[in-house]
Amino acid sequence: MTAPLILVDGSSYLYRAFHALPPLTTRDGRPTGAIKGVVNMLQKLVRTYSPTHVAVVFDASGPTFRDAIYPEYKAHRPPMPDDLRGQVEPLHALIRAMGLPLLCESGVEADDVIGTLARQAAAAGVDVLISTGDKDIAQLVDGHVTLVNTMTDTVLDREGVIAKFGVPPERIIDYLSLVGDSVDNIPGVPGVGPKTAAKWLQEYGSLDALIAQADGIKGKAGENLRASLPVLDMARQLATIKCDVGLTVTFSDLHLGVPDHDVLLHMTEDLEFRTWHQELQAQSPVGDVVVPGAIPVTYHTVLTEPDFAALLSRLENATVFTVDTETDSLDYMRAHIVGVSFAFEAGEAWYIPLAHDYLGAPDQLRRDDVLARLKPVLENPVIGKIGQHLKYDIHVLANHGIHLQGFAFDTMLASYVVDATATRHNMDDMAALYLGVKTTTFEDIAGKGVKQLTFNQIEVEKAAHYAAEDADITQRLHDVLSQKLAHEPTLESLFRDIEMPLAPILQRMERQGALIDVALLAAQSRDLGERMQALERQVYELAGQEFNLGSPKQLGQILYEKLGIPAPKKTASGQYSTAEDVLEQLDHPLPRLLLDYRSLSKLKSTYTDRLPELVNRDTRRVHTSYHQAVAATGRLSSSDPNLQNIPIRTDAGRRIRQAFIAPPGYVLLAADYSQIELRIMAHLSGDEGLLDAFRHGRDVHRATAAEVFGVSLNEVTNDQRRNAKAINFGLIYGMSAFGLAKQLNIGRGEAQGYVDQYFARYPGVKRYMESTREKAAKQGWVETLFGRRLMVRDINSKNPSLRAAAERAAINAPMQGTAADIIKRAMIGVDAALAGKADTA
Repeated sequence: MTAPLILVDGSSYLYRAFHALPPLTTRDGRPTGAIKGVVNMLQKLVRTYSPTHVAVVFDASGPTFRDAIYPEYKAHRPPMPDDLRGQVEPLHALIRAMGLPLLCESGVEADDVIGTLARQAAAAGVDVLISTGDKDIAQLVDGHVTLVNTMTDTVLDREGVIAKFGVPPERIIDYLSLVGDSVDNIPGVPGVGPKTAAKWLQEYGSLDALIAQADGIKGKAGENLRASLPVLDMARQLATIKCDVGLTVTFSDLHLGVPDHDVLLHMTEDLEFRTWHQELQAQSPVGDVVVPGAIPVTYHTVLTEPDFAALLSRLENATVFTVDTETDSLDYMRAHIVGVSFAFEAGEAWYIPLAHDYLGAPDQLRRDDVLARLKPVLENPVIGKIGQHLKYDIHVLANHGIHLQGFAFDTMLASYVVDATATRHNMDDMAALYLGVKTTTFEDIAGKGVKQLTFNQIEVEKAAHYAAEDADITQRLHDVLSQKLAHEPTLESLFRDIEMPLAPILQRMERQGALIDVALLAAQSRDLGERMQALERQVYELAGQEFNLGSPKQLGQILYEKLGIPAPKKTASGQYSTAEDVLEQLDHPLPRLLLDYRSLSKLKSTYTDRLPELVNRDTRRVHTSYHQAVAATGRLSSSDPNLQNIPIRTDAGRRIRQAFIAPPGYVLLAADYSQIELRIMAHLSGDEGLLDAFRHGRDVHRATAAEVFGVSLNEVTNDQRRNAKAINFGLIYGMSAFGLAKQLNIGRGEAQGYVDQYFARYPGVKRYMESTREKAAKQGWVETLFGRRLMVRDINSKNPSLRAAAERAAINAPMQGTAADIIKRAMIGVDAALAGKADTA
């Protein structure tokens, strides 16, 4: 997702709307003011930020873990007013009807749910916008997390937190512990307000440092501090947002859904929100397309020979049709067909059940006979096939000896080309965005969790509607998306010439699989295990005791308490941080050993142990899945297993790669482009200095070093080349002088000097970056050399950190995207060459 994850503090919204806005009631006396206030703020938030992922989080009723810590927690807070209590349930129902995920977790507070989701997203590199008026949540702000107050339109990033509170986000917990909270009945230091708390923390650095020097604090404030020492640790626990709540959803599940138009119509009429009700009555747009409206549907279940013969005749005489398979597994190598559905136009579809085998299932046509008669049609290249993620269907049909031909239109790939970040490209989300239709989900008919049924166990009547709807919705998506592509010739070309031809190539790559030397991996696994044991013994020796190397808490105690290593930082929950970037900063041999141990452990669990388990028992190969419609830049990704992330820079990683082997008579050939993104930068910017370096085959990093540092190529030192390389790639990725200084471990002024010299020597690069920012701000997107559009929705955001991130993406995306397009074109060309075709362009 490129739009930020938006987390709304619903409880904060509710109370603020209730107290800030004038009372509003229906004609029969029901209060609705708080409902209307919250809804207005939510609508404004969605309009302003256009999120794809959002959640509104409310406090649950009942005690929380903080009550166990301090029974008097929130004891002075008055009960919820009756006029407000009666608005909670209809507000929740209205929010859900708006398509906004609503969370309410017992045993914790809304802040803790928000903190958990925010940390999940930030760890994945996703920006988070938290909408709240609660000062406690300022402790969550970091490079990815920002606060917005919709009632005052103020935004707090790290600098904003410092300006408002006088301390950075990582000191907010300490600040709150000192100040206390009369509303929540959190004890602080009597007489110490925000100014004194900020002053102390600025002077002493942290609450722990202040406590350590409490005896030196003079005056009444010092007396109060010393008297409050017994309660400060408890105050800190109460003020700390819990960021590891065990939720049943993750941040990536929180999709902005489609509003339930009928429910909203009913509720707005009942609550007497007349303006909104009138808007809903006249409303037709969803996203950026016009909803065709509800259309009557006719779905047929094919159970008899005459019905199948009629359908087959229609398929044989069609120029194009939609096809979708239903299977008993998501593993494309092992899945078998349970049924197959077809559509020719919107509103009508057919489902042929073939292998539903639950007790009492109706008689069905024999699968082998039906597929044998469908085979000539499905393999006819003249008859076009439309599908959603057809690569999977090609695999499944191949499992039954059918080689699908006539690959005409894949709605998943079309949606990805039209706008890679507007939605996830599964059928349910696409139907919501482009059709305004809420589809039947697999969970609706199969259930969830361990009791979820496989498709063959689902009643034919339910399965038939679901499967026919799949074909119908795919047909309708084709109708909408093909029109969109027709209006954008560049995108149409990208879809037809790159994405569509690549899909069957990826399918063949997946089916071919990768041959691995299982015995070699087993030997490597044993070796890694022995090396891990040796490292473990060394760690225990340095620590002076045995402990759980996988426990951050125990490790923190060993490093920072027993060994007395100064702790660079703590986590948001107040625990010692043992993250990789923190351990790398510690001047002690134990953290280095532990990092080596973690590296070997990851290689062992992810590759040497896991890969042999993934070998297909029939092919004796590993079969990954290549994903075409995930990365916004057009890059391919791989999963189950991920074959694109096997390390190459370490000796252990290179050894794992040696386990991928060719069968007798074949060789494995690896090919890659040299400095492709820098070459693309030279092409896009037209900078003569960069172009000249590539024309003459010079080491571009050495050439950059010579230009920036004003020396000849022969005089460039290794350090200068290293710095030049950091500048070359840093600028491509939008790195600031501050980031460059951190990477090179130099002063910010020196780093800025490097950047200034670079732009002075390569003015074309600077012009390109400036013009790209301007173009992105004007049109909301940038594009690759081949026309792939990369949306930058935050480019005009009022939030400086969101805007800066969007500007970095705008500069980098055309290069990453063009590199991805070039690789895809090369794959298509190589495939054609291997097939003996003349056209390898």
